[in-house]
Amino acid sequence: MDPAAPVTEEFGRLLLALRKRAGLSQERLSHAAGVSVRALADLERGRARGPQRRTVQALAAGLGLDDDTAAELERAACLGRPRPRACTGPQAHSPLALPRDISDFVARGPALAGLLALAEGADPARSAVSVVSGQPGLGKTAFAVHAAYRLSPHFPDGQLALNLHGMDPEPITPRDALGSLLRAVGVAERAIPASTDDRSGLLRSVVRDRRLLLVLDNAAGEDQVRPLLPGAGHCLTIVTSRHTLAGLESVHRTALALLRREEAIKLLSHIIGPQRVQQEAKAAHNLVELCGYLPLAVRIAGQRLAGRPHERISKLAAQLAQEGRRLDTLQVGDLQVRAAFALSYRQLAPAARTVLRRASLAAGSDFSPESAALLADLPLDQVARCAEELTDAGLLQPDGAAERYRFHDLLKLFATEQVTTEDGPAVSQAAVDRTARWMLRRATAAALRFDADRHQDTPHDDPDPTGAPATRDQARAWLESERAQWLAALHRARATGRHQQVIDAAKAMHWFSDLNQHWELWVEVFQSGVDAARALGSRQDEAVQLNFLAWSYNNCVHDPHAAIATADAALTVAREIGDRLQTGWALGYGASAMHRVGRTEESITRLRESAASLADENSQQGRLAELSALNTLGNHLRLTGNAQEALTIHQRSEAISLADMAGVPAELITLYLAVARQHIGNDLAALGRWREAELPLQQALAIFEAANTAAWAEAVRLELGIVLRRLARYDEARQTLLAAHDALRELNSPRQAEATAELRELEVRTQ
Repeated sequence: MDPAAPVTEEFGRLLLALRKRAGLSQERLSHAAGVSVRALADLERGRARGPQRRTVQALAAGLGLDDDTAAELERAACLGRPRPRACTGPQAHSPLALPRDISDFVARGPALAGLLALAEGADPARSAVSVVSGQPGLGKTAFAVHAAYRLSPHFPDGQLALNLHGMDPEPITPRDALGSLLRAVGVAERAIPASTDDRSGLLRSVVRDRRLLLVLDNAAGEDQVRPLLPGAGHCLTIVTSRHTLAGLESVHRTALALLRREEAIKLLSHIIGPQRVQQEAKAAHNLVELCGYLPLAVRIAGQRLAGRPHERISKLAAQLAQEGRRLDTLQVGDLQVRAAFALSYRQLAPAARTVLRRASLAAGSDFSPESAALLADLPLDQVARCAEELTDAGLLQPDGAAERYRFHDLLKLFATEQVTTEDGPAVSQAAVDRTARWMLRRATAAALRFDADRHQDTPHDDPDPTGAPATRDQARAWLESERAQWLAALHRARATGRHQQVIDAAKAMHWFSDLNQHWELWVEVFQSGVDAARALGSRQDEAVQLNFLAWSYNNCVHDPHAAIATADAALTVAREIGDRLQTGWALGYGASAMHRVGRTEESITRLRESAASLADENSQQGRLAELSALNTLGNHLRLTGNAQEALTIHQRSEAISLADMAGVPAELITLYLAVARQHIGNDLAALGRWREAELPLQQALAIFEAANTAAWAEAVRLELGIVLRRLARYDEARQTLLAAHDALRELNSPRQAEATAELRELEVRTQ
C-alpha cells in the first residue's frame, strides 16, 4: 500500500466537500480554477499526489474560500506531497532543524516587524533575503532563530538552519553547504550533483514552489552565501554575519543595535527574576551600563547571578567597575565576551589588527582615520581601508555624518589588552608621543587662523601642509572634531616638559576660544599655559596666560570667584613688568567677574581704569582690548541705572568698530561690531525705546549666527525675545524665547533661568 494514500485521500475528501458546499460541478470549478476536469477527478479520488501550492491557490480562488479554509486545504495538500519534511513547522528529524529558541528573548521589536513585513510582502519572482549583521555579542543568531519560530506559520514547508562556521579557520564551503541543504529538502544522496553550480541550480529548482525559511548562520562572506540563496518563489533566507555582506545585491538588511537601558534591565529580570532586580534597582542599572548594553555581556552577568542566588547585584557591579578585571568577570561557563571578540580579531589581516588595537590609545570617545594612522604608524589611505574593514566586521562603529569611528566600551578594553600583549609599553608610549606631537602642531597651526595679529589663510608650521585644513571653516571643523586629541596632546606636552609648545598652543587658541565659550576645556588649556610659563620663568607669558584663564573661569565655567583671584594674579604680574596691555585686560576680566558677584561699583571703577590704561595703546591688540573694556563698562553702567551714559559709550564702540582698523580681520571686527549693537539694543530697551531696540538686536543676532558663535547668539536671542514681548508681539516672543531657553540649557548657561522667568511672564500676559 502506498504510504502517501491516507494523506492524499484526506485532501481529496476535503476538496470534494468544499466543491459541493460551493454548489459547483467539476466542469465549473475546472473553468474557474484553470485545472483540467481529469486532474480534479484524480485529486478528489485520491489518485494524484498532493498538488503544488499554485494549484491549491487556484482551487481556493475558484471555490471562493476564506483565508482559514484555504490554509486548511493547503495543509492537506502539503501532507500529500512526496517530500520527507514536516509541513506545519520545523523539521523535527532534520539535521538542519532550528536550534532551541530562548525563552527570555527581549527587544528587537522593530527588527522582527521588518522581517514579518518582508515575509508577508514577498515578491514571488524573487525569494526574500535578509542580512542580519552587527558587532560580536549582539545576539544575531538568537535573533534569527527567534524570528524563524515567530515566522514559521508563514512557511509551512519547513524551517532549516545551517551554521556556515564563518569565524572558523576553514568555514564550510558553498559546495558542502549546498549538499547539506539539498539533503534536508529531500533530495537523495545519489541525486546530488558534484559541482557547486549544479547543486545551486538544483536547490533553486527544488524549493521554487515551497514556502521554506532558511537560516544561514555565521556567514563568512558574500561568495559563501550567494550560491545558497533561492531564486524565484516564496522562500525567506535570514543570513547572520559579523560582516555587513555589503556586496549582496537586493537584500533586506537588519542591523542590530545595542539594547536600550530598559531592554537590558528586562533581559536581566528574565534571567534572575524581577524581584531581585527591583530590590537593587540602582545596582541593576549600573550593572547593565557596565555591560555596555551588549546582550551577550548582560546575559553572562545575569547567568552568573542566577547561579549565585544569594549574591548581591551590587557586588558584581563593583567587580565590573574595575576596568582591568571587567572582561575576566564577564564569563560564565562557555560564554565569554573576550572569546567572542577574539574570534573576530583573529580573522583580521595584520594591518587591520594593528589599527584596531592602536586606535584604543586615542583620546576621547571617537577618533579619525588620521589619528589611527599616526598611532598605527601606517599610511593614511591604508588605515582608511582598514577602518572600513573593521566597520564591516562589526568591530568599529562609524559616525553617521563624519569620517570618524568609535569603539563599544568592552571592545575598547579588549583592544587595549591586545596593545599590552602584542605591542608592550615602549611601542605604545612611542605611538602616543608621536601622535601627540603631530596633533599639537596641527592644532596650533589651525588655531592661528583665528588670531587677530597673525590671521592667515595658509597653514603655519603644520606637520602636513598638503593635508592641512584649507580654509578657516575647515580649520574650525578640525579643531572641534579633534578637540579630545589635541587637548590630550597638550597635557602630554606639559607632562613631558615641552613647555614652549604648550605656551604656543594655548596662545594660539585664545581667539578661537571666543567662538566656543561654552567649552569647559578652556580652563584646562589656559591653566596648562600658566604652568608652562611659570616652568620657563616667563613673566610676560604668565600674565597673558593668567588673563586667558581668568576669562575662561568667568565665561566658560561660570566661576567668578576663581576669575577674580586669577585676574588679580594677572594684574600683579602685568604691573610688575610694566605691560599696559595685559594690565588693561586684567582689570577688565576682574571687573566682569566682580559684577557677577555683586561688586558693581568696584567693577565700574576697574573698567574705567582699564579703558584709561588702554587708550594710549596703538596696537591692534590694544584697540581690541579698548573695545572690550568700553563694551563691558557700558553694560555695567546700564545695569546700575545709567542707561543713557551706557548708550553713549556703546555708540562710541560702534563707531570705532566701523572705522578702518588696518590689519584686523574683517570677521573679527564684525564680531566686535555685533557686541556693540547688542549692547545698544539693550541700552535702548532699558530706556524704554522698545521699537528702536529691535533692529540692533536683530543685526547682532544675524552676525553671531553667521559666525556660528552659539553662546553669544543665544544670549541675544533671549534679549530679543524680551523686546518682542514688550512690543506685544506675543507669538514671535514665545517662539524666540523658547528657542533661546532650549539652547541656553544645552550650553549650560546661567541665563537659562532668565529665559524661564521670561516665558512665565509671557504666559501671565497672554492668559
